[in-house]
Amino acid sequence: MTTGPGTPEPVGPALDDTIHHPTRLAVAAFLSACDEAEFAAVRDCCQVSDSVLSKTASALEAAGYVDIRKGYVGKRPRTWLSLTPEGHDALTRHLAALQNIATAAQDAGARVRTGRDGPPSGSVPH
Repeated sequence: MTTGPGTPEPVGPALDDTIHHPTRLAVAAFLSACDEAEFAAVRDCCQVSDSVLSKTASALEAAGYVDIRKGYVGKRPRTWLSLTPEGHDALTRHLAALQNIATAAQDAGARVRTGRDGPPSGSVPH
């Protein structure tokens, strides 16, 4: 993210580019609530196809955020996903950054609404 002259530097945690994608965020959030989940459960909860979840899980694994374990239940192959400690930390930081963005925008909107910052740029006084 670049900032121009007069633009304040971001304060607090930054958005995580790996987790920021909505499907990756949904998978990380789902996995944060359990020790491990079967591939099909994650797929169904996140409402994505097998191929989308496979690609998403691989991207999160490459970042060190997800562990992928393969095994068998009887003779049937299964895949389990779990969020790593690094994944938990990244998700926590990302959610904090989103909250900071929302809070800052709400605060700015409230200042404009109450007139503490003057009229919004381009507005015409009544």
